[in-house]
Amino acid sequence: MDFKKIFSFLWETAKLVLISLAIILPLRYYVVQPFFVLGASMEPSFENGDYLIIDEVSYRVGEPARGDVVVFKYPYDTKQYYIKRIVGLPGEIVGFKDGRIVIKNKDNPNGFSLDEKYLASPNETFGGGEVKLGYNEYFVLGDNRGASSDSRRWGALKNEFIVGRVVVRVFPFNEFSIFK
Repeated sequence: MDFKKIFSFLWETAKLVLISLAIILPLRYYVVQPFFVLGASMEPSFENGDYLIIDEVSYRVGEPARGDVVVFKYPYDTKQYYIKRIVGLPGEIVGFKDGRIVIKNKDNPNGFSLDEKYLASPNETFGGGEVKLGYNEYFVLGDNRGASSDSRRWGALKNEFIVGRVVVRVFPFNEFSIFK
């Protein structure tokens, strides 16, 4: 047995593993993150068991936009992660009228009814009163409004809890999608 060849093989394998980890671990912890959807709150857009890839970089250089689907730490138990859609932006007033979301902001002081093409019909949104969002707060809702614990129940979501936005659905394979 040639110990020099065995040692050389082991050393090359160890170097390959270390280089791979040096590349993969920072990507996994600072750039993208996998996420499994649990529950029905985002149906039909995302189903229970969907495997998603989350972009963690975009919101370090930019701000979340209305319509973005985000993964965040639940404010009252940061060990839990939720997935919801952003409907209200910082500084806006979010209200409800006749089963629709009404947004008031500086461009629309009288408000406008949010056009939500991503919702399955009929999917009315009911809530009480109006919510004024602070400078770093967002109003998030599940697409399946009847089965969603969201900002209507526990209030505005602070920016600091947002992990990232959904960019790719990997599984199920027949539903593979890339989101803008």
